[in-house]
Amino acid sequence: MKSQENPCLPVLRPVRRPLPGLPAFAFLFTLLGCLAPLRAEPKNDYRPNIIYILADDLGYGDLGCYGQQTLSTPHIDRLATQGMRFTQHYAGNTVCAPSRSALLEGKHTGRTGVRGNLPYHLLDPNAATLGKALKAAGYDTAVIGKWGVGHPPPLDDPQRHGFDHFYGYINMWHAHNFYPEFLYRNGEKHILTGNVLDPRITFPRQPEGSGVAMEKVVFAPYELEREALDYIGRPREKPFFLFFSMIQPHNNGEYGKIYGDGGYEVPTYGEYINRPWPRAEKGFAANMRMLDDTVGNLLRRLAEAGLEHNTIVIFGSDNGSCDGSGHDHKFFQSSGPLRGSKRDLYEGGIRVPFIVKWPGKVRPGSTSDHLNAMWDLFPTFAEIAGAPVPADLDGISMLPTWLGQSGQKQHDHLYWEYNEQGGKQAIRQGKWKAVHLNLSDPKKEKVFELFDLETDLAEQTNVADRFPEVAAHLRSLMTRAHHPHHLVKLFPGEN
Repeated sequence: MKSQENPCLPVLRPVRRPLPGLPAFAFLFTLLGCLAPLRAEPKNDYRPNIIYILADDLGYGDLGCYGQQTLSTPHIDRLATQGMRFTQHYAGNTVCAPSRSALLEGKHTGRTGVRGNLPYHLLDPNAATLGKALKAAGYDTAVIGKWGVGHPPPLDDPQRHGFDHFYGYINMWHAHNFYPEFLYRNGEKHILTGNVLDPRITFPRQPEGSGVAMEKVVFAPYELEREALDYIGRPREKPFFLFFSMIQPHNNGEYGKIYGDGGYEVPTYGEYINRPWPRAEKGFAANMRMLDDTVGNLLRRLAEAGLEHNTIVIFGSDNGSCDGSGHDHKFFQSSGPLRGSKRDLYEGGIRVPFIVKWPGKVRPGSTSDHLNAMWDLFPTFAEIAGAPVPADLDGISMLPTWLGQSGQKQHDHLYWEYNEQGGKQAIRQGKWKAVHLNLSDPKKEKVFELFDLETDLAEQTNVADRFPEVAAHLRSLMTRAHHPHHLVKLFPGEN
């Protein structure tokens, strides 16, 4: 592991965000009410709390501390100066659901229960999950935000997978609507009064994005933030694990087409309203600003509740940057120096930001090039919590790297697969990266590419012909890593 001083030098801005439908003084009283009680640490258990903040479709280059030049993310940049910034962290997959499955099951997507963004893909209720492991170890467990790997009760619910508390979206497509008529709280519908079924009626922005919201309309990201602030401050007898799964900066899919503005349902463009940018890019920028403000509010809440010094805060993304609904990931260079974006297995689709803050344990302002992936979080969190680790995980605990200790175990390789767009595989071993395309489409020629990431981070030069032995070896590893799935066929003729 290489370690060096973090180059981030953030300038923090105050968060000024009235909640939808509330005047400024009412928002102040609401926030002050959320801040009591001031101390919420467990009385007899000194294991650390764990908060994992997962952004949705955030690219490697979207943050100031990862090279973003146009958009400002001071709160997340400050988090990086207070902890360790990773340069080679990989998402579980290149789309939402299988990436979350890799996190929850501690396995790569050649073995996970959820392989694609399909409505009938659900976690096996009997599977060992991160939530079950931490709950069994005595942690209070919660998911707030986008669950994304299930369907509403009685078909599926996060509480079936080890989480004591849930508030948010169970279904991934439901999470595309930032003004939903309801969310779920612990298996029951929670109606958001003021939001109605037809999204064309509830869109709260006046012409040209003035940012004036209609009364009583609820902007879901604010609602989820409120819930997280409340959860952090609750009195409790034991440590907690909060998986705060955000819905930003994801675009809004079909809802964006209804609104006709590029697919970003935001209550205000804020400081970006007069920028000479397309409306979709103003919406993306506003989403990024609100995401960063939310992180700042969570960190402030921890400090005010007296929990800052015994809470690990981790920030990451579920996959790379996303095009769509009028947004172009190249507009803000969201993938940074990397090739591709969401749905690609090139680096831009799977390499994502990752920051860990643990006061007194993780060295502030440090940077690590340790090669790791989202499925490493299960064994890492389990080791911290003192929970048994299932023997069949693909993940390896990163705790030695976090603590600056020797003895960090290394992956022989990392593996991904993706069933859409003709079927894809990718593998990373040391400096070598291989991508295999068109696997499930018999009408298309299969493409195998090999890249040397040490000299070609942007994956521009296929060197498979120059290094046939390396290419053959990685092909063999891909074959062994893939386990057939009963719902998804990566290759023709699979059972």
